[in-house]
Amino acid sequence: MSDDFDMAAPDRFTVGTSGPVGDRVFLLHCVEGHQALTVKVEKQQVAVLASYLGRLVRELGRPGHLPDDLDFDVELDPDWVVGTIGVSYDEDLDRLVVVIEEIGEDDEDGSVARVAVTREQAAAFAIRATQLVEAGRPPCPLCGLPLDPSGHDCPRTNGHRPPAT
Repeated sequence: MSDDFDMAAPDRFTVGTSGPVGDRVFLLHCVEGHQALTVKVEKQQVAVLASYLGRLVRELGRPGHLPDDLDFDVELDPDWVVGTIGVSYDEDLDRLVVVIEEIGEDDEDGSVARVAVTREQAAAFAIRATQLVEAGRPPCPLCGLPLDPSGHDCPRTNGHRPPAT
């Protein structure tokens, strides 16, 4: 059974992490009035969404004052796991619409959330998300996978030599 979440004017649209670096869980959090949604997302999804929202905001023009209340309780349990994320622009409302779809199970459609954020919310999200992604483990210069302090088996070297750092 799927649920739909429509947030036409969210009070908050942010991202956070739970857990230590190297074992973090990324959570996207949206609030509108009494309705709240927290979903688990992959680090790469967060990075791509941040980059895309940042690019759209630059193309649309300078936003106003950015919200600064982007923190949230990282002990929140996710409502579901994100499968896909899409973004469109509603010119009439001057809002970026983020469509978040759940990974469906057993050929069932999952939940869908539509969150219409302002340019200011999108810009603040992009900045915070980029900071969180970059605060993780540095990437291997050869394969791009995260370097692990306990060692890294780089697929580009077939295990013959450690990557240069």
